[in-house]
Amino acid sequence: MSDLTNYIRDVMFSTWPMIVLTCIVLISLRIAYLIKNKQKFVFHQDLTTLLFIGYILCMFQIVTSQDVPGEHGINITLFKELTRYELGSRLFYKNIIGNIALFMPFGFFTSYYLKLDRKRFVLFLTMVVSIVIEFIQLKIGRAFDVDDVILNVLGGFLGYVIYRIIDKLFGNFDENIKGSITLLLLLFGIVILMIIII
Repeated sequence: MSDLTNYIRDVMFSTWPMIVLTCIVLISLRIAYLIKNKQKFVFHQDLTTLLFIGYILCMFQIVTSQDVPGEHGINITLFKELTRYELGSRLFYKNIIGNIALFMPFGFFTSYYLKLDRKRFVLFLTMVVSIVIEFIQLKIGRAFDVDDVILNVLGGFLGYVIYRIIDKLFGNFDENIKGSITLLLLLFGIVILMIIII
């Protein structure tokens, strides 16, 4: 598990300047837009948008800047890579759990923004984005792996399930209550992330 912790720490260390700068620019623009157009600030909606942008920046860092020696070419044999790693090993966490976890936020945010109640569309969008990422990785000297696409789609589906559960629990709440719940979930997430990093 310490390898996974180190991996998360490395991603956060390499992306935090980009995330901070992007957030400052976006928050400034959003505040100016709200003031100019005399619109109401809805905390949980704006915070969700910032989290989504931060997630995209982290995903970009993970899929383009990661050095993976020896992993080049194309694998189109189903389950070849999935069965290669020993359960509980460092490579299992990095390649199997990591690919699933990488796309869970994608499934969640896609469902949140599009208000999806059917999983097929989320699965399709996740598959398209995952295939594009695999082609980009092939072009930058990494590998195209069909098993990564399968794991990413599974992650997108789990993100959709999480969205549906949260929507069922809190979907009918007042905007102020949703804002408070969002803040509590964010603080909980930050505490968990800090525990992992420290």
